[in-house]
Amino acid sequence: MTDTTAPAPRPRRSCLAVPGSNPRFLEKAQGLPADMVFLDLEDACAPAAKEGARALVVKALNEGDWGARTRVVRVNDWTTHWTYRDVITVVEGAGDRLDCLLLPKTQSAEQVVALDLLLTQIERTVGLPVGRIGIEAQLENAGGLLNVEAIAAASPRLETLVLGPADMMASLAMRTLVVGEQPPGYPADAYHHIMMRILLAARAHGLQAIDGPYLQVRDPEGFREAARRSAALGYDGKWVLHPDQIALANEVYAPSQADYDHAELILDAYAHATSAAGGARGAVMLGEEMIDEASRKMALVVAGAGRAAGLRRTSVFTPPEA
Repeated sequence: MTDTTAPAPRPRRSCLAVPGSNPRFLEKAQGLPADMVFLDLEDACAPAAKEGARALVVKALNEGDWGARTRVVRVNDWTTHWTYRDVITVVEGAGDRLDCLLLPKTQSAEQVVALDLLLTQIERTVGLPVGRIGIEAQLENAGGLLNVEAIAAASPRLETLVLGPADMMASLAMRTLVVGEQPPGYPADAYHHIMMRILLAARAHGLQAIDGPYLQVRDPEGFREAARRSAALGYDGKWVLHPDQIALANEVYAPSQADYDHAELILDAYAHATSAAGGARGAVMLGEEMIDEASRKMALVVAGAGRAAGLRRTSVFTPPEA
């Protein structure tokens, strides 16, 4: 038994940030094993380089070999004078090579709707399929967090909600300068409420939830620990700022081989048990474990993540003898 109500989401275990103004990085990123690459016109580009970076991004999308990676461009936020020209230049120039636009500092549903409308006008003008280009909304301040549920419901183009930890920490006046680490002196996880609020809004509307970057790029264990926290909650992936972080993210946000195999066995066993051949039962034993419809739903999550990560099962379900 499988759910077929929606297409499988794009893999986003590792989301590599690439400065749109740096031709060398744009070329190098094409050979890295990240699930997703976003070419950045916002924070990674100095103000004087932003307008020139648009042409570099269009060229990289059109001429680069991105393979099966999800291709995203982060435009500037709506409070700047760069946004509309970012969108027009990139979509008119390389819309058929683009999967999503990433909107930073999203504060309201209206900002998402505005981007959706602009995309629709461009698609109709240049003959692109209307609605194919998705939107990722990045939550980076208190206002955006308070409005996250409305943002998540704002457009059918939305695919992900992304935590922007640095700006969020500044917005909340957290007393730390280390992005991704806990503020000193706080006895619990200072980000738990923020992350759960984003995750709940995402899941309620069928979206992915992506954790933001860990800026200490020479600290692999620190990155791994931060990634494990969000992966344990249910986040689908994390931004990576350095090639060395890609393999760590791909590992942390994929299930283990044992968990993947077990999930596939649960799906097979439950499908057999609920079939006529299996007696049309609603619950059945799998070894020492009782499984039912809730077990199937949980297994679908793990199995889906394993398939998206390219895992291959090493176990085979054998129906019990009647």
